[in-house]
Amino acid sequence: MNRTLHWQKSTFSGGGEGNDCVELATSPTTIHLRESDTPTTHLTTTPTTLAHLLAGIHADSTRRQD
Repeated sequence: MNRTLHWQKSTFSGGGEGNDCVELATSPTTIHLRESDTPTTHLTTTPTTLAHLLAGIHADSTRRQD
C-alpha cells in the first residue's frame, strides 16, 4: 500500500515561511520527520523509539542545567 503522507510543520519551528522547518507525518505504525529544505530525505521511526529519544534528550538537558 502506497500511502501519501500528510506533512505538518512542527510548532517548535517558529512562525516563518522559510525553509528551516521540521515537518512531521504519521502513518498507522510510524512517525516520519524531515527538514523542509530537503523534503525527499526523511527519518522514519516508531512512537516508542521516538519517545525514548526525546526522554533521553530531556534528561540530558535537565542534568546540564544543574
